[in-house]
Amino acid sequence: MKDNDGRVAVLVDCDNSSPEATEHALRVVAQFGRVVLRRGYGNHQTLANKWQEALVRLAFTPCLQYQYSAGKNTSDIALALDALEAMFDQRADTFCLVTSDSDFAYLCRKLRERGATVYIVGESKTPAALRNASDQFFEWARTQSDVAALESGSSNGKIAGKEEPVPAESNKPLIKRRPRFLIDAVDLLAGGASEGKVTLGALGSYLKRMDPAFSPQTYGHSGLLNMVRTYDLLALQQETGGHWSVMKAHAAEHGG
Repeated sequence: MKDNDGRVAVLVDCDNSSPEATEHALRVVAQFGRVVLRRGYGNHQTLANKWQEALVRLAFTPCLQYQYSAGKNTSDIALALDALEAMFDQRADTFCLVTSDSDFAYLCRKLRERGATVYIVGESKTPAALRNASDQFFEWARTQSDVAALESGSSNGKIAGKEEPVPAESNKPLIKRRPRFLIDAVDLLAGGASEGKVTLGALGSYLKRMDPAFSPQTYGHSGLLNMVRTYDLLALQQETGGHWSVMKAHAAEHGG
C-alpha cells in the first residue's frame, strides 16, 4: 500500500460500464488515497434506469448529458473536461476512470503528462490502447454473486463482494464472523507489496476508506488484530518496534 494520501477522482462512463464495476473501482482505489470526486456521466436513458439507485447509494454526483444529435456522445467530452479541470485546480492528483472505451486513451496520456496517476477499471474487452495509456489497469469481471443479485432484481444495498453486517441486538452478544472482504483486502494490498504483507494499520485505513462504517465490533470482534487472528487463511507477524503485519497464510509458511 502506498504511503501517500492521494486525492482520488473516480469518474464513471455510465454509458459503457456497469454499477458493479464501479463498486469494484471504489474497493481498488481505497488503497491509493481519499476519494474526493465521485461522478457518473451518461445520457438521460442511462441515468434514469439501472444507474439511478447505484449513484445515489454510492454517493456519486450524476452528470446528465443530453445528446444534441444522433450518434454523438457528449458524456465523454464532459468527463474529459471535468478530469482536466480537477487536475488543473489541484482538487485531484489521482484519477480512476471506469470505462472500457478506448476513446479515453488520449485523456489518460494527457493527465499522465501533467504528473497525474491514472488507473482504469474495465472489462476484458478493454482495448490495449486504453490499458497501456494508464499507470495500471484493473480488470473487472462479473461474478456469480453479481449475476444472482441481478436475477433477484435487487442488490439490497450490498456492495459486491462484501458481506452485509448483522445488526446488533441489545440483549444478545454478536457472533464472531469472518467476512470474505477482509481476505480480499489483504490479497489486494499484500499482493502489490514486495514482501507480500501489509501492516495492520494500513489494512485498517484501507477498510475504512472502502467502507466508512467499518468496525470490527460489528462482526463481533474487539479490534482488528483479534479479528485477523480468527482467519485460517491469514497470518500475523509482529515486526521490530512492536507493530503487526498481515499476510496470506501460505506466504508465511514459505517465509513470506
